[in-house]
Amino acid sequence: MTPRAREIATAARALLEESGGAALTMRALADRLGIKAPSLYKHFPDKHAVEVELTAQMLTESAEALEAAETHTPGSLEALAGAYRAYALAHPHLYCLATEQPLPRTELPEGLEDRAALPLLRACAGDLDLARATWAFAHGMVILEIHGRFPADAELEAAWKRGLKALHP
Repeated sequence: MTPRAREIATAARALLEESGGAALTMRALADRLGIKAPSLYKHFPDKHAVEVELTAQMLTESAEALEAAETHTPGSLEALAGAYRAYALAHPHLYCLATEQPLPRTELPEGLEDRAALPLLRACAGDLDLARATWAFAHGMVILEIHGRFPADAELEAAWKRGLKALHP
């Protein structure tokens, strides 16, 4: 990626994080950078390409968060779930952009999706179905929390613990 493409991706991320996915348009991005929209197309062919870059950033950063949790507390699903939740809640618009539409697998850097999944897969002793069920639980909890779907008095920590225990008795 060229320095200018990195600058564009950084501006796109800032726009997304500040205002949400609906605000991320090529015109708004160009305005933020003080350039004309056609100039963006020299570096990213379309908005989808910008979104792929942001999705790759999310997967990389969430993988780093899970790897750190795994290093600190090896084998702890609670630690992995806590790191996953903390990352998603710290970057809700990025998380939603990357997880609420089909994953552009063929356009992501080679091995990135696997890297993001490996800490959970290791904690599930290589059981792919259990890892997927655990991820689905964690994703569901996080997305409902991001979208404000739990009542104000919901005890989410208890729900996380109960859900993880149900999947991993």
